[in-house]
Amino acid sequence: MKMKRTITAGLVGLCGMAQATFVTVGNPGNAADTTGYGAVGYTYQISATEVTIAEFTASGAGSGNEDYWNDAGQGNSVGSNAPASCVSLYEAMKYCNWLTSGDINLGAYQFSGGVYQFTDRASAIATYGTVYAVPTEDEWYKAAYFKPGGSGYSLYANGTGTVPVAGSDANYNWAIDGAWVVGTGVAEQNGTRDMMGNVWEWMEDSGGVLRGGSYFYSGGHLNSSFRGSDDPENEYSDFGFRIVAIPEPATALLFGLGGLGAWLVRRNNMKSKEAMYS
Repeated sequence: MKMKRTITAGLVGLCGMAQATFVTVGNPGNAADTTGYGAVGYTYQISATEVTIAEFTASGAGSGNEDYWNDAGQGNSVGSNAPASCVSLYEAMKYCNWLTSGDINLGAYQFSGGVYQFTDRASAIATYGTVYAVPTEDEWYKAAYFKPGGSGYSLYANGTGTVPVAGSDANYNWAIDGAWVVGTGVAEQNGTRDMMGNVWEWMEDSGGVLRGGSYFYSGGHLNSSFRGSDDPENEYSDFGFRIVAIPEPATALLFGLGGLGAWLVRRNNMKSKEAMYS
């Protein structure tokens, strides 16, 4: 398993799935920041915390090493609410498919023989109503740095130009020896936690971009101007992710019979999935 390396520069739970807390990101149609990122033309929801070990392993989307922070061989014992790590972008996509349809191969991300082919959110929304996805870079950036009420952007997700305090406000710069339980840091300006540090988070687009820094990196990696990157297939101890829901799950329930049919398909798929893991 690959380890550390240098990077180059509310509550929703449907059909018996693991529940995750989401926050709504509004102000659709906002302008991009001076960095060129952050413009999103619709309201969406983003998970308040990174996907946990418990949430991810229930899906069967990974290769079995995502429980790194509870690996006895490494001397770790953080608990199942630590962030899932050693997760590739493609494994994160499969997890989102599983949340959407109950099948790791069906959803916004199309796979053939386990190999990623392409992304089609629009078709997935038409089929399933609500789609769960890895955030685009604009979605992630807006949730982190766009100020509540639409008053522009901040340098850090805490809503200021001042780096958070390492070890209490955010987990970075080896303030503690590894990841901590998701949500341990202070609440950020849009209701999220740990968009500054803990583990790097994959972006859906941009060919392997990661944002947010990690426990292993300095405060300079937490600000809005820093973009990390790596091969989408790579898995490291500080690679994780969070998810978005589009449209908002509550809205999707109003889609009518088409949405209800997709819901029923999803429920049946989930029952089969639950039986598989029982």
